[in-house]
Amino acid sequence: MNTEDSFQDWAAQETDCPQNKCLLRAQALEPGHPCPHPSSATHWWRDLARLASPLAEGAPEYREGHSYTYLLQLWKHVVERDFEREYGKLQQLEEQTRRLQKDMKKSTDADLAMSKSAVKISLDLLSNPLCEQDQDFLNMVTALDTAMKRMDAFNQEKVNQIQKTVIEPLKKFGSVFPSLNMAVKRREQALQDYRRLQAKVEKYEEKEKTGPVLAKLHQAREELRPVRDDFEAKNKQLLDEMPRFYHSRLDYFQPSFEALIRAQVGYYSEMQKIFGDLTQQLDQPGHSDEQRERENEARLSELRALSIVADD
Repeated sequence: MNTEDSFQDWAAQETDCPQNKCLLRAQALEPGHPCPHPSSATHWWRDLARLASPLAEGAPEYREGHSYTYLLQLWKHVVERDFEREYGKLQQLEEQTRRLQKDMKKSTDADLAMSKSAVKISLDLLSNPLCEQDQDFLNMVTALDTAMKRMDAFNQEKVNQIQKTVIEPLKKFGSVFPSLNMAVKRREQALQDYRRLQAKVEKYEEKEKTGPVLAKLHQAREELRPVRDDFEAKNKQLLDEMPRFYHSRLDYFQPSFEALIRAQVGYYSEMQKIFGDLTQQLDQPGHSDEQRERENEARLSELRALSIVADD
């Protein structure tokens, strides 16, 4: 289907003028020839202007007696607006996918660093000389070390699961955008070729219809036809497939996000058990947090009373 056919279909569906057949058949008129019913043209044009009200700057404005060719310019503007809207959604989706993948990687790296640091701290405490002198303290640090190693193991399992079910699918999803962007570039190149040859046709249409001009006009139209068909094929394919691709993100990502939630729930359920067991091993019966704080303050006061730490 070429541009004029698509335009007529669109106009027939979107306008309510009872005399629009005159304009819809204006293609039969010489390009640039005004519609023979200006009042109908005005009514129909206003319908188009109503539909085109959200257009970006640059849409043509109505003037009395405008021709089919000029009306066609508005339709082309609407088509370009629709394309930019759909492509804009995919550009935003590409950026959001890239950002989410980056943030997930940072999160898992931070989780691993946290659990590795906790294990190192417990190992450092085990090598502290106090553990050689106080069996109770050694038992506490040993319990802590066991808990930190269990935490690190579950954390590693969680990170591996997130890597497989979330980060890798994000990476694979993002890998399709370069091909999409290349298709858009090919469409843009086809559009530039189309506009260049269309301008050439319009230049000859505006000239006096002499024999040489009509011959050049015919040749220009013949050159335009395959270029126009190529652009419209690329444009139609993208307009058909871009919305399908955009809406497919829901079905694609839902399993990944469900897996992410399950991984987090499983991990923190295990952490509750690990630290619950550790709390029972470390708690001294009859000692509240306030009592421990008072005991620590009392010991700290004794240390400060020593001459080697006294103020000069």
